[in-house]
Amino acid sequence: MFALVWLREAKAQYDALKAAAIEAKVSREKAGKRKSSRAEGLFKQTHKAIQMLSQNPRHPSLATHEFYSLTSPYDPKQKVFEAYVQQDTPGAYRLFWCYGPTTGKITLITITPHP
Repeated sequence: MFALVWLREAKAQYDALKAAAIEAKVSREKAGKRKSSRAEGLFKQTHKAIQMLSQNPRHPSLATHEFYSLTSPYDPKQKVFEAYVQQDTPGAYRLFWCYGPTTGKITLITITPHP
C-alpha cells in the first residue's frame, strides 16, 4: 500500500468535487429524490479510483499508463502516469500521478476531465 501525497491543485480539485457532491446530495434529499446526481457519482468514482491507486497502481480498472505531456514535480526524468476515473464517458475524469517523493509514496498531481 502506498501513502498519498497531494499537490495543491489535486487537493483543490478533489475538495471541489466533494463539495459539489455534498451540495447535490442535500438538494436531492430536500427534493425527495432517491437517485444520486452526476456530481455524487463523479465524486464516488474519484474517491474509489484514488483508493485503488493507493492499494495497487496497476489495478486493471485504472488502466494506468505513462503520460508524456506532464513532468514530475520532483525530477523531470521521472515518469508521470494517467489513471482512469471514468471510462466510455464524454469528458471522462483522469488522475495524473507519479511515484515519490520517497519510496512507498504516490503523488497526485491533478484530477481533471479528459480533453
